[in-house]
Amino acid sequence: MNSSALPPFLADIFAPILELASTGGPVVVLLGVLSVLTLALALAKLIQFHVAGTGRHINARKVLRLWISGERETAMLHVGGERSVLGDVLAHLVRGASSGRGTEAQLREDIERVCLNKLADLRSFLRPLDMIAQTAPLIGLFGTVLGMIEAFRAMQGAGANVDPSVLAGGIWVALLTTAVGLAVAIPTSVFVGWCDARIEREQQAMEDLVTAFFTGKPTEAAPVGVVDLASHGRRHAH
Repeated sequence: MNSSALPPFLADIFAPILELASTGGPVVVLLGVLSVLTLALALAKLIQFHVAGTGRHINARKVLRLWISGERETAMLHVGGERSVLGDVLAHLVRGASSGRGTEAQLREDIERVCLNKLADLRSFLRPLDMIAQTAPLIGLFGTVLGMIEAFRAMQGAGANVDPSVLAGGIWVALLTTAVGLAVAIPTSVFVGWCDARIEREQQAMEDLVTAFFTGKPTEAAPVGVVDLASHGRRHAH
Protein backbone atom coordinates (compact mmCIF):
# COMPACT_ATOMS: atom_id res chain seq x y z
CA MET A 1 0.00 0.00 0.00
CA ASN A 2 1.41 3.38 -1.05
CA SER A 3 1.05 6.18 1.49
CA SER A 4 0.79 8.75 -1.33
CA ALA A 5 -2.61 7.30 -2.26
CA LEU A 6 -3.98 8.17 1.18
CA PRO A 7 -5.42 11.52 2.32
CA PRO A 8 -2.76 13.77 3.87
CA PHE A 9 -3.82 13.27 7.49
CA LEU A 10 -3.92 9.47 7.06
CA ALA A 11 -0.62 9.50 5.20
CA ASP A 12 1.06 11.21 8.17
CA ILE A 13 -0.26 8.48 10.45
CA PHE A 14 0.43 5.44 8.28
CA ALA A 15 3.70 6.53 6.67
CA PRO A 16 5.90 5.41 9.62
CA ILE A 17 3.98 2.14 9.89
CA LEU A 18 4.34 1.41 6.18
CA GLU A 19 8.03 2.30 6.30
CA LEU A 20 8.54 -0.03 9.26
CA ALA A 21 6.72 -2.85 7.46
CA SER A 22 8.73 -2.27 4.31
CA THR A 23 12.02 -2.30 6.25
CA GLY A 24 11.24 -5.29 8.46
CA GLY A 25 9.62 -7.41 5.79
CA PRO A 26 6.97 -10.14 6.21
CA VAL A 27 7.86 -10.86 9.84
CA VAL A 28 7.10 -7.28 10.89
CA VAL A 29 3.87 -7.40 8.89
CA LEU A 30 2.87 -10.58 10.74
CA LEU A 31 3.68 -8.96 14.07
CA GLY A 32 1.63 -5.93 13.03
CA VAL A 33 -1.35 -8.19 12.37
CA LEU A 34 -0.88 -9.77 15.79
CA SER A 35 -0.78 -6.33 17.40
CA VAL A 36 -4.11 -5.41 15.80
CA LEU A 37 -5.60 -8.72 16.93
CA THR A 38 -4.27 -8.10 20.44
CA LEU A 39 -5.86 -4.66 20.55
CA ALA A 40 -9.21 -6.07 19.42
CA LEU A 41 -9.13 -8.85 22.02
CA ALA A 42 -8.11 -6.42 24.77
CA LEU A 43 -11.01 -4.10 23.94
CA ALA A 44 -13.39 -7.08 23.90
CA LYS A 45 -12.06 -8.12 27.30
CA LEU A 46 -12.57 -4.66 28.79
CA ILE A 47 -16.12 -4.51 27.43
CA GLN A 48 -16.80 -7.97 28.84
CA PHE A 49 -15.58 -6.95 32.30
CA HIS A 50 -17.72 -3.83 32.21
CA VAL A 51 -20.87 -5.63 31.07
CA ALA A 52 -20.38 -8.47 33.56
CA GLY A 53 -19.87 -5.98 36.39
CA THR A 54 -16.60 -7.32 37.73
CA GLY A 55 -15.49 -5.45 40.81
CA ARG A 56 -19.02 -4.31 41.72
CA HIS A 57 -19.47 -5.84 45.16
CA ILE A 58 -21.18 -3.19 47.28
CA ASN A 59 -24.82 -4.07 46.52
CA ALA A 60 -24.24 -7.81 46.80
CA ARG A 61 -22.53 -7.43 50.18
CA LYS A 62 -25.40 -5.26 51.47
CA VAL A 63 -27.95 -7.88 50.38
CA LEU A 64 -25.83 -10.61 51.97
CA ARG A 65 -25.83 -8.75 55.31
CA LEU A 66 -29.61 -8.45 55.11
CA TRP A 67 -29.94 -12.17 54.43
CA ILE A 68 -27.61 -13.18 57.26
CA SER A 69 -29.33 -10.85 59.73
CA GLY A 70 -32.65 -12.56 58.99
CA GLU A 71 -34.25 -9.89 56.78
CA ARG A 72 -34.89 -12.43 54.06
CA GLU A 73 -37.81 -10.68 52.36
CA THR A 74 -35.92 -7.39 52.14
CA ALA A 75 -32.90 -9.21 50.77
CA MET A 76 -35.01 -10.91 48.10
CA LEU A 77 -36.42 -7.54 47.05
CA HIS A 78 -32.96 -6.02 46.55
CA VAL A 79 -31.04 -8.99 45.19
CA GLY A 80 -30.05 -8.50 41.57
CA GLY A 81 -30.55 -4.75 41.85
CA GLU A 82 -27.09 -4.21 40.39
CA ARG A 83 -25.72 -6.21 37.47
CA SER A 84 -22.53 -7.88 38.64
CA VAL A 85 -20.88 -11.28 38.79
CA LEU A 86 -21.18 -11.36 42.57
CA GLY A 87 -24.80 -10.18 42.41
CA ASP A 88 -25.71 -12.97 39.98
CA VAL A 89 -24.15 -15.58 42.27
CA LEU A 90 -25.99 -14.21 45.31
CA ALA A 91 -29.28 -14.06 43.40
CA HIS A 92 -28.87 -17.72 42.47
CA LEU A 93 -28.20 -18.60 46.11
CA VAL A 94 -31.19 -16.62 47.39
CA ARG A 95 -33.56 -18.14 44.83
CA GLY A 96 -32.31 -21.63 45.57
CA ALA A 97 -32.57 -21.23 49.35
CA SER A 98 -36.00 -19.56 49.15
CA SER A 99 -37.50 -22.23 46.91
CA GLY A 100 -37.01 -24.88 49.60
CA ARG A 101 -36.28 -27.50 46.95
CA GLY A 102 -33.21 -29.60 47.46
CA THR A 103 -30.81 -29.97 50.33
CA GLU A 104 -28.00 -27.65 51.37
CA ALA A 105 -25.48 -30.04 49.80
CA GLN A 106 -27.32 -29.84 46.48
CA LEU A 107 -27.43 -26.05 46.69
CA ARG A 108 -23.69 -25.95 47.42
CA GLU A 109 -22.99 -28.19 44.45
CA ASP A 110 -25.21 -26.10 42.20
CA ILE A 111 -23.63 -22.79 43.21
CA GLU A 112 -20.18 -24.28 42.68
CA ARG A 113 -21.23 -25.07 39.11
CA VAL A 114 -22.51 -21.51 38.66
CA CYS A 115 -19.29 -19.99 40.01
CA LEU A 116 -17.11 -22.17 37.80
CA ASN A 117 -19.14 -21.15 34.74
CA LYS A 118 -18.84 -17.48 35.68
CA LEU A 119 -15.08 -17.77 36.07
CA ALA A 120 -14.78 -19.65 32.78
CA ASP A 121 -16.64 -16.83 31.04
CA LEU A 122 -14.35 -14.24 32.62
CA ARG A 123 -11.29 -16.16 31.40
CA SER A 124 -12.45 -16.16 27.78
CA PHE A 125 -10.10 -14.40 25.31
CA LEU A 126 -7.18 -14.77 27.73
CA ARG A 127 -5.78 -17.91 26.09
CA PRO A 128 -5.20 -16.29 22.66
CA LEU A 129 -3.76 -13.18 24.33
CA ASP A 130 -1.37 -15.33 26.35
CA MET A 131 -0.35 -17.20 23.19
CA ILE A 132 0.40 -13.89 21.44
CA ALA A 133 2.47 -12.73 24.42
CA GLN A 134 4.51 -15.93 24.28
CA THR A 135 4.93 -16.28 20.51
CA ALA A 136 5.53 -12.65 19.48
CA PRO A 137 9.13 -12.56 20.82
CA LEU A 138 9.84 -15.90 19.14
CA ILE A 139 8.51 -14.63 15.83
CA GLY A 140 10.66 -11.51 16.20
CA LEU A 141 13.70 -13.64 17.01
CA PHE A 142 12.99 -15.82 13.98
CA GLY A 143 12.98 -12.70 11.81
CA THR A 144 16.27 -11.60 13.36
CA VAL A 145 17.89 -14.97 12.61
CA LEU A 146 16.71 -14.80 9.01
CA GLY A 147 18.03 -11.24 8.70
CA MET A 148 21.40 -12.19 10.16
CA ILE A 149 21.69 -15.10 7.77
CA GLU A 150 20.97 -12.78 4.87
CA ALA A 151 23.50 -10.20 6.13
CA PHE A 152 26.29 -12.75 6.45
CA ARG A 153 25.47 -14.23 3.07
CA ALA A 154 25.87 -10.76 1.57
CA MET A 155 29.16 -10.36 3.44
CA GLN A 156 30.39 -13.70 2.09
CA GLY A 157 29.40 -12.74 -1.43
CA ALA A 158 31.29 -9.45 -1.18
CA GLY A 159 34.51 -11.25 -0.24
CA ALA A 160 37.31 -8.85 0.65
CA ASN A 161 35.30 -5.80 -0.47
CA VAL A 162 32.93 -5.84 2.49
CA ASP A 163 31.43 -2.45 3.33
CA PRO A 164 31.04 -2.27 7.14
CA SER A 165 28.19 0.22 6.85
CA VAL A 166 26.21 -2.18 4.66
CA LEU A 167 26.82 -5.01 7.12
CA ALA A 168 25.77 -2.83 10.05
CA GLY A 169 22.63 -1.78 8.18
CA GLY A 170 21.70 -5.41 7.56
CA ILE A 171 22.21 -6.28 11.21
CA TRP A 172 20.06 -3.45 12.58
CA VAL A 173 17.29 -4.33 10.14
CA ALA A 174 17.51 -7.93 11.37
CA LEU A 175 17.33 -6.83 15.01
CA LEU A 176 14.30 -4.68 14.20
CA THR A 177 12.02 -7.73 14.14
CA THR A 178 13.03 -8.73 17.68
CA ALA A 179 12.30 -5.20 18.90
CA VAL A 180 8.86 -5.25 17.27
CA GLY A 181 8.14 -8.70 18.72
CA LEU A 182 9.00 -7.47 22.23
CA ALA A 183 6.93 -4.32 21.69
CA VAL A 184 3.92 -6.54 20.97
CA ALA A 185 4.59 -9.09 23.72
CA ILE A 186 5.36 -6.85 26.71
CA PRO A 187 2.08 -4.86 26.87
CA THR A 188 0.12 -7.99 26.01
CA SER A 189 1.72 -9.88 28.88
CA VAL A 190 1.04 -6.98 31.27
CA PHE A 191 -2.61 -6.88 30.21
CA VAL A 192 -3.03 -10.64 30.66
CA GLY A 193 -1.50 -10.37 34.16
CA TRP A 194 -3.90 -7.54 35.03
CA CYS A 195 -6.88 -9.61 33.82
CA ASP A 196 -5.71 -12.63 35.81
CA ALA A 197 -5.40 -10.53 38.96
CA ARG A 198 -8.88 -9.11 38.48
CA ILE A 199 -10.38 -12.57 37.94
CA GLU A 200 -8.59 -13.88 41.05
CA ARG A 201 -10.11 -11.05 43.10
CA GLU A 202 -13.53 -11.91 41.72
CA GLN A 203 -13.01 -15.58 42.57
CA GLN A 204 -11.99 -14.69 46.12
CA ALA A 205 -15.07 -12.49 46.48
CA MET A 206 -17.28 -15.37 45.28
CA GLU A 207 -15.72 -17.77 47.79
CA ASP A 208 -16.17 -15.28 50.63
CA LEU A 209 -19.80 -14.63 49.68
CA VAL A 210 -20.75 -18.31 49.38
CA THR A 211 -19.02 -19.18 52.67
CA ALA A 212 -20.73 -16.31 54.50
CA PHE A 213 -24.09 -17.23 52.98
CA PHE A 214 -23.97 -20.78 54.33
CA THR A 215 -22.18 -20.17 57.64
CA GLY A 216 -23.19 -16.61 58.52
CA LYS A 217 -21.60 -14.68 61.37
CA PRO A 218 -22.27 -15.33 65.07
CA THR A 219 -23.22 -11.70 65.68
CA GLU A 220 -25.62 -11.70 62.74
CA ALA A 221 -27.49 -14.92 63.41
CA ALA A 222 -31.00 -15.21 62.04
CA PRO A 223 -33.83 -14.70 64.57
CA VAL A 224 -35.84 -17.60 65.94
CA GLY A 225 -38.28 -18.99 63.39
CA VAL A 226 -36.12 -18.18 60.37
CA VAL A 227 -34.60 -21.24 58.73
CA ASP A 228 -30.80 -21.11 58.73
CA LEU A 229 -29.26 -23.27 56.02
CA ALA A 230 -26.01 -23.89 57.84
CA SER A 231 -27.57 -25.03 61.13
CA HIS A 232 -30.18 -27.03 59.20
CA GLY A 233 -27.40 -28.89 57.41
CA ARG A 234 -25.52 -29.52 60.67
CA ARG A 235 -28.62 -30.99 62.35
CA HIS A 236 -29.07 -33.42 59.50
CA ALA A 237 -25.38 -34.32 59.62
CA HIS A 238 -25.80 -35.39 63.28
